[in-house]
Amino acid sequence: MLELHLTTPERESPASGLEAGETGLYDLIVLGGGPAGLTAAIYAGRARLRTLVLTGYLPGGQPANTDVVENFPAFPDGVAGPELAQRFLQHARRFGVRLETDEAVKVDFSARPFVIHTSKATYYGKTVIVATGAVPRRLGVPGEDRFFGRGVSSCATCDGFFYRNRDVVVVGGGDSALAEGIFLTRFARQVTIVHRRDELRATKIYREQALANPKIRFLLSTVVEEILGDQTVSGVRVRNLKTGETGIVEADGVFIYVGMEPRTELFAGQLELDEHGYIVSDRRQRTNVPGVFVAGDVQDPLYRQIVVAAGSGAIAAMEAEKFLGGYPDVSSQPGSKAP
Repeated sequence: MLELHLTTPERESPASGLEAGETGLYDLIVLGGGPAGLTAAIYAGRARLRTLVLTGYLPGGQPANTDVVENFPAFPDGVAGPELAQRFLQHARRFGVRLETDEAVKVDFSARPFVIHTSKATYYGKTVIVATGAVPRRLGVPGEDRFFGRGVSSCATCDGFFYRNRDVVVVGGGDSALAEGIFLTRFARQVTIVHRRDELRATKIYREQALANPKIRFLLSTVVEEILGDQTVSGVRVRNLKTGETGIVEADGVFIYVGMEPRTELFAGQLELDEHGYIVSDRRQRTNVPGVFVAGDVQDPLYRQIVVAAGSGAIAAMEAEKFLGGYPDVSSQPGSKAP
């Protein structure tokens, strides 16, 4: 159960007598440069907050590795993922936000200003928004680690070109698996989708497109037990969960889409996490540490949509502005509902 404390201890300001932006003291530091973090930055910049975004090493987040985004509002014909990522970045820059291609390696949320250490510098923030996102989950089978980057991937947009006229396996049955599988048919000779359930979990539009594609075949109720190969991938060993029958699917590449894991290791012991490692927050994006907010996939195990992440980033930024400005808490006013 999330418990919000009333105050956070103050530490001596590291910027005494110096310009805040130059010394690393910011009104707001955003950890993560995906849709959640960049939307937060846009709102913070418009509110004239001195804002730093540590974008990580994939500025723009997961859209930068997505072929086409078809469900983001105001793009009725869809938009290329890298283009959408660049638009997020450009929008944040427009409002004077500082973007650094760097990421936190250590944080201290025990007192304010909060301390953020990267491999290059140390920054101080009066408030922080954690928007570090989630990373693709691994299968945990023999051969996966050995061949990752040499035939095993979780980014069809990055690596699909290398499989022209070759056979590939896609593991998973959700939206990401089918969308990336469809994308791979531009290059591959055949795409085999392996899914552990007896029906696909993807939304109807992806199911229809995948089932209608002559280059795609399905192995349902089936799991990958091993990734095979010598110097590079040569295939996968699979097992049917209903019959127990095993076999080998020959393939030159394996693309894995079996869910995501939140990037929260850095915050263990400081922020409240649920049993799956996601950051716990209330509906106003507040964590158990006053002044630290959260947005995006790092706290959302259910939806994982760009538009949802962006919305949570907007809320987090508005709440950070209220926190800094000492606005009255409307939830405590007569006639209001508690968060």
